[in-house]
Amino acid sequence: MKDPILLDIPDHLETPRLLVRCPRAGDGPALFEAVNESRAELIPWLPWARKDHQVVDDSELRVRHVQADFILRKSLNFHLYLKQNNLLVGGIGLHPQDWQVPSFEIGYWQRTAYSGNGYMTEAVNGLTQFVRDDLHACRIIIRCDALNLKSRAVAERAGFIYESVMRSQGRNADNELRDLLVFSKTWPD
Repeated sequence: MKDPILLDIPDHLETPRLLVRCPRAGDGPALFEAVNESRAELIPWLPWARKDHQVVDDSELRVRHVQADFILRKSLNFHLYLKQNNLLVGGIGLHPQDWQVPSFEIGYWQRTAYSGNGYMTEAVNGLTQFVRDDLHACRIIIRCDALNLKSRAVAERAGFIYESVMRSQGRNADNELRDLLVFSKTWPD
């Protein structure tokens, strides 16, 4: 496989209700607003929610780093915007595990006020289809805290198969050890 930086990967894709777009300079205020509004719900599962995005400039800095990582193919992070009003309702990341396989991991978070509408499942399905069809993935995983029932439900609704529990694999926002569940989809070569 050629160097991933040479791959032509679009900076956006669309699902029926969402524009899934790589963050751009200037997106910091919208990101800050979405994270700040959802901080209480995000903190138990995502350690960055406690320490990052404390002010708008933090979010703008993050957006610019994410954009650079996208270009370098270190990770492919996207914001989720409602097509109807261009409101940022979450984020989803595609993290290469091994470009030679190729295999990836999907991670996600959602703006609290917009949970329960199927947006994240729609985004996961759209990104999974893109990874399979355009990046020719053989494997994609979702890992989530064993206690995060909402994240687990997204993986299951998107058709990912429960694969394993990784005991004491990470730490939560309170620095306590946590178990992670692994869900996967695979396709033959």
